[in-house]
Amino acid sequence: MKVVIAIDSFKGSLSSLEAGRAAAEGIHRVFPNAETIIRPVADGGEGTVDALVAGLNGQLRETEVTDPLGRKITAKYGILPDNMAVIEMAAASGLTLLSESERDPMHTTTYGTGELILNAIHYGCRDYIIGIGGSATNDGGIGCLQALGFGMLDKNGQQVGYGAKGLSQLAEINDTNVVPELKECRFHIACDVTNPLCGENGCSAVFAPQKGADAEMIRIMDKYLGNYAEMTKRYNQAASPDTAGAGAAGGLGFALMYYLNATLESGVQLIMRETKLEESIKNADIVITGEGCLDSQSAMGKAPVGIATIAKKYGKPVIAFSGAVKDSTEFCNQLGIDAFFPILRRVSTLEQAMDKSNAYNNLADTAEQVLRTIKTFSK
Repeated sequence: MKVVIAIDSFKGSLSSLEAGRAAAEGIHRVFPNAETIIRPVADGGEGTVDALVAGLNGQLRETEVTDPLGRKITAKYGILPDNMAVIEMAAASGLTLLSESERDPMHTTTYGTGELILNAIHYGCRDYIIGIGGSATNDGGIGCLQALGFGMLDKNGQQVGYGAKGLSQLAEINDTNVVPELKECRFHIACDVTNPLCGENGCSAVFAPQKGADAEMIRIMDKYLGNYAEMTKRYNQAASPDTAGAGAAGGLGFALMYYLNATLESGVQLIMRETKLEESIKNADIVITGEGCLDSQSAMGKAPVGIATIAKKYGKPVIAFSGAVKDSTEFCNQLGIDAFFPILRRVSTLEQAMDKSNAYNNLADTAEQVLRTIKTFSK
């Protein structure tokens, strides 16, 4: 028996690979000689770097960068064996780096994300996967661009300040001092956000409140971003604030697309392609997937359904495990997951359920019982 295991992380509990190892342990209790192939799963958000580095035998690098409020911190990124860099913008510019009282998108910057890219360029990387989930920013990505040498200049020819406030000072954009190697680089952005840059569905209106913005701040920032988009058209005629994903990460998606020629892709699809998951699934007997919580959102392009779609392309049975199952999960069955199983085995508190050791054992034990059922009915 050949089993391909591709389980997304149980956030706050098990990483993608830890969940995979737990499922493999349960399988081997029933089929000791089964071949289990564990593939990392991520969607471009938290855990993407660790999943790809561990799953593809890459390495981690650390460098000093600027956090969202201009303080110096140490952030990590990944280098894969083919010298592709994997970066999570949240490592340098993420909301989790701030206390609730520090959240203020008028002043938070993506400068540190640009510093991560710059460090990887100096290391020799020319291909990039950048996950842009979890941002603390709404600066249109100008901080990131400044770190790479772009001139985001005020009326006096000086670099504008950090954050959305810097957008209000913007009078000129140029690439005179951009790091030369940038033109050799190729950027793939892992992002499932489709919001435009501006308007009622733009980044200010939809995402800025969780980053500390009030109603007046949202109105002002949306205006600043609209002006920035108009100025960007002079730099790149193709620039459009209405492009799907332009509003991702407070407009960082817009900056990466129209200043770095990046392509935005579904995070799950991008990671599955890089890990060559489809090649493994082709010859599998069973495919096992899952995530921390299966619900109606799982049917909207998240990892388990994406994996199931590939599996059904080759007629493979798909089993999913999750920490919890919510209402409307039957959509998962309609989209290729043949059966799903919550792993909780007794009444417990959330803290107990998310304890790493408990979650690992619960997943292994549940996988064992499901495989025992398969063994019984396959005799």
